[in-house]
Amino acid sequence: MNKRLAALLAVLCLVSLGAIAKLPPPSEEAQAKAAEAKAKADEAAKADAELLAKTQDRVAAKYIQAMKAKGVIVKPTPITAPVVPAVPAPPPTAAAMKK
Repeated sequence: MNKRLAALLAVLCLVSLGAIAKLPPPSEEAQAKAAEAKAKADEAAKADAELLAKTQDRVAAKYIQAMKAKGVIVKPTPITAPVVPAVPAPPPTAAAMKK
């Protein structure tokens, strides 16, 4: 029974791969629609990120205010942009050294 099931699954997988490989490329309309959907998703993600940042700032302000009421001084760590490491220059080639 298990051998038959395994063989059936293998055949189905091969058949489905053949069907996927034969799909035509998307039309211009479908590509435009996909690009529009991606743009909408990007805008929504940006709006969500801004809302999250505002909410985090509000929560941090409430925490600092509560700690100040208790007499504890809280100094928030400033957030800086991540530092991108400089790409080292490639070593000179033999042709460049001969010049």
